[in-house]
Amino acid sequence: MRFLGDGLTGAEGPAYHGGVRTRIIADVGRRTPGQDLSAAGRGLPIVGLLAAAILAFSPALAAQHEGHMGMAPRTMTSALFPGLPMSREGSGTSWQPDSSPVFAWHVPAGSWTLMIHGGAFLRYTSQDASRAGTRGGRKLDAPNWVMIMAQPPRGERGGFLFRGMFSLDRLTEGGRGYPLLFQTGETWKGEALVDRQHPHDLISELSVSYGLSVGPNAGAFIYFGLPGEPALGPPVFMHRASSLSNPDAPLGHHLQDSTHITFGVLTGGARYKGLKLDASVFTGREPDENRFDFDRPRFDSWSVRLSLNPSDRVALQLSQGFLHGPEALEPERDVRRTTASLVLSRPLRTGADWTTTFVWGLNSSSGRASTHSLLADSEASWGRASVYARAEFVQREAHDLKLDELGDRILPVSALTAGAAWRLGGGGGLRFLAGAQAMVYCVADDLALAYGKRPFSFEVYLRLSPPRVAGMEAMSH
Repeated sequence: MRFLGDGLTGAEGPAYHGGVRTRIIADVGRRTPGQDLSAAGRGLPIVGLLAAAILAFSPALAAQHEGHMGMAPRTMTSALFPGLPMSREGSGTSWQPDSSPVFAWHVPAGSWTLMIHGGAFLRYTSQDASRAGTRGGRKLDAPNWVMIMAQPPRGERGGFLFRGMFSLDRLTEGGRGYPLLFQTGETWKGEALVDRQHPHDLISELSVSYGLSVGPNAGAFIYFGLPGEPALGPPVFMHRASSLSNPDAPLGHHLQDSTHITFGVLTGGARYKGLKLDASVFTGREPDENRFDFDRPRFDSWSVRLSLNPSDRVALQLSQGFLHGPEALEPERDVRRTTASLVLSRPLRTGADWTTTFVWGLNSSSGRASTHSLLADSEASWGRASVYARAEFVQREAHDLKLDELGDRILPVSALTAGAAWRLGGGGGLRFLAGAQAMVYCVADDLALAYGKRPFSFEVYLRLSPPRVAGMEAMSH
């Protein structure tokens, strides 16, 4: 295990020691049209190997899943929140509606219980497909993640829960991640990523938590992760049922839920009926460029979150956190983040669901203008079909988009995504869905030279996911 301290990016990039680097990766006509496609080609053998492993192991997982489900009770209770359905557990210690749909393999391992969640896309994306500006890009890639949850036998009043989340993004996406217009956040080779979504770490979560019941309607819990997720924001986007079919991260990710991979998190909290209060101390710095190591934990930041589930179909949260020097290129800049969210999950009929998420996020820093973000995500699934949409509004500082000539301007960006997916074959142990989506953007006049007035993007993909857990409440990821 290797911890990287200040001023070190590891073997993959140059060192920097607190100074702000000014060069920015910005896809401004420097890239040849096939650059991302050729880079993806180098990663396709890895994608193929991953797909082959999934195909090889999914029948065995499905058989255990189905056999265990035949013996399991129809309702599983949470280890972290004794007395509540496991479906309420979101990422970290967050809550989602009890009625959230579940996609997982649920298998026994001796006296332990395992749940395996995940997803992978084999995708072609074309950002600014009409070449309205100079910031677009194309790529054939494979965003992916898998989470393994292990639960030992519980006592009468509580029990432990272990989680591990893993991603091969660094191999399938490369160090620069995938093209995504107007996205910002994190770095590659000491340079800020612009119009790119960064890859996730190989080990995105290793956590242990313990929940204790203190009565029929109350309980307390503690959570530690290295990495893990603090009590800040809603369940992270890749775990929300309202965006399962959308391969892209929200544009407001770094104003809403970007702390889901934090190297050093300690959270404690308590609940009473549908009310929960949790607080965290954690590392404010975002993950470094080496996606294969463990960053040094610092525990220099804090957050607090209040959650309310007034019914089995509704989950609300309000949270605020102080992040000490989250950006590697601006280590002296602290951020105060405030978020609020509403998640609605409505079963339509057996095997059919409609889930919608609304999120507001605010980043503020001393001496800098505050930036806001709004998100509305919705996905409905029935039979073989899924349809989904995403509406976003985000404010970007001009220099974050490499538009330094605009000074300290705050630039508004709006985006609308619509897509659909169709499940191929039967509903066995591994689901294959073919899908497509289109994105249109509305930008300020100052952005038109770089991005065009109405940039348009599209994606087509094959998605792999576990089966839907039918007739049982369980954790939804």
